[in-house]
Amino acid sequence: PNLLILDEPTNHLDIDSRDALMMALNDYSGAVIIISHDRHLIEATVDRLWLVRDGTVLPYDGDIEDYRTEVLTGKRPVAKAEKVETIPQKPAAERRKDAAERRREMEPLKKQIRDAEGQMARLQKQIADIDGELARPELYEKDPGKAARLAQDRANFEKKLMRIEEDWLAMSERYESAVA
Repeated sequence: PNLLILDEPTNHLDIDSRDALMMALNDYSGAVIIISHDRHLIEATVDRLWLVRDGTVLPYDGDIEDYRTEVLTGKRPVAKAEKVETIPQKPAAERRKDAAERRREMEPLKKQIRDAEGQMARLQKQIADIDGELARPELYEKDPGKAARLAQDRANFEKKLMRIEEDWLAMSERYESAVA
């Protein structure tokens, strides 16, 4: 009774919506059938692959990378048992749950990233407004002191923007490496 069928669910989603969908799918207790070309979604959410080909549906024995290799080379990859594994692999369901837990743990960092993006947008608007003022030639004739203050404000906003952008880049890299 608890079954979701999703056909290309990430086609029109932004990154945040896509992450939210993956978290919801990982937390969902029922069965989910996903038809998708989104490798990241597949790797993060599925624990079984089924191959639809020539009017048949068969369970697929490998993972998404095995299927990619098969399509590109035209040959089935070496069976998993024959592969030399240095680190034992966790079951796909456990890997999926671990990925969902990492995303949950990273939620505060994601909020900091969104806050930094908001600050950057506000600073960029302030800089653009000042640029508009400084582009008026009459400002320099009527009130050169105001022009100097605006130029100083612009420089301060620019420094602050650069600092926030550096923080944003560092946080984004941390987030991406943690959820990858």
